Amino acid sequence: MKGCLCIHGFTGAPYEVEPLVSYLQERTDWVLKTPTLPGHGETPSLKGIEFSEWIAHAENELRDLLEECSEVYIIGFSMGGLIAAYLASRYPVEKLVLLSAAAHYLNPRQMLLDVKGLLADAIRGEGAKNELFIRYRKKVMETPIAAALQFRKLVRYIRPLLEKITIPVLIVQGECDGMVPVKSAVYIYEKVRSRQKELCFMPCSKHLICHGEEFPELAEVIENFLMAQTKTSVK
Repeated sequence: MKGCLCIHGFTGAPYEVEPLVSYLQERTDWVLKTPTLPGHGETPSLKGIEFSEWIAHAENELRDLLEECSEVYIIGFSMGGLIAAYLASRYPVEKLVLLSAAAHYLNPRQMLLDVKGLLADAIRGEGAKNELFIRYRKKVMETPIAAALQFRKLVRYIRPLLEKITIPVLIVQGECDGMVPVKSAVYIYEKVRSRQKELCFMPCSKHLICHGEEFPELAEVIENFLMAQTKTSVK
């Protein structure tokens, strides 16, 4: 039996990877786990939560999956990509997929373009319908500063561990991502020591890469990677 652990991002919830999970459910008989990290969910409550709790929760889910399945993959989105990388550096995982993984964060140029679009909608009286407006307002209003600092600590803690990854890895990055810059994907690609590693850019995708117009292409790339025969990893 194969299993796949799918990890969402900072201030997010499983809905961030839900389209991909549904895609895999329709095409495989794998055991798919999509945990909600502590303090996260549809109504986040991050006050008092430390980054070690996010890692520990995902770690426990992976241990359960490894007991149940003979072959396990991990897919991580944004902050969840870094947690996925951490797990892949420590546990016998077969393959790793990193989506918009936040080894670096905030793309000022793209955020400026996004804000211009937000303002244009506001002028037309359509601000309340703008996905970015809703998302950014929610993050600013509901995310404690202490939680943002915990996110930064997690990034600093995990980045040095990327060099310990030797399993096959697929790194996917949207080129219109306003939260995570393209250089983050390049950085991860250069740091991991896997012999089999792929770097894929989605030219029209923003941060919520599983919810963009290029999702059909994204899903196909991921499916092909996970289904392909594994080559020997660096030891």
